[in-house]
Amino acid sequence: MSGPAASRPPAARRPRRHDPGRRDRLIDAARTVIAERGVAGTTHREIARVADVPLGSMTYHFASLEEVLIEAFTRHADAVAGVFDERLEAAWDRDAAIEAVITLVSEDLLGSQHDLVLTVELYVAAARNPALRAVTQAWMQRSRQALERHFDATTARELDALIEGLVLHSALSTDPMTPEQIRHAIHRHLR
Repeated sequence: MSGPAASRPPAARRPRRHDPGRRDRLIDAARTVIAERGVAGTTHREIARVADVPLGSMTYHFASLEEVLIEAFTRHADAVAGVFDERLEAAWDRDAAIEAVITLVSEDLLGSQHDLVLTVELYVAAARNPALRAVTQAWMQRSRQALERHFDATTARELDALIEGLVLHSALSTDPMTPEQIRHAIHRHLR
């Protein structure tokens, strides 16, 4: 081969960037996108943009957008369930457990608009998607197990439903319950 192309040295290959945390960043970016744009506005492109990675990273790490959603919502549910575990594990008796539940609702579950929107988005998406319903089912099971440290299984299930209702009510109402009203509702159910 002769000519200008033959005299040029071979192009150097760009070194591969070692980025072991990229998949985790993509999942966290998906949570951010879901909280900002909803599930309907969540795309591979938007997640990659928020994570500041090439778009091809999405298909390298995930087989589908549904897989990303499952991972993002599972991470969210695990984080919230972890707070349930911590609060109820620290309660030394039933009265302390009741106070822990009140704090969970009033401060932990309603304290972050980002997390509140993620929760509502998960509930809505799970109503249509069995794979996401499995995420909510696992989350409810874990919440009930934490509650069952201090309450019988029936009460734990009812209390879990009350907690979810209080959270949804607060997220969607133009006149959400005050912390004192939340306290009253929980005491009324548990006393």
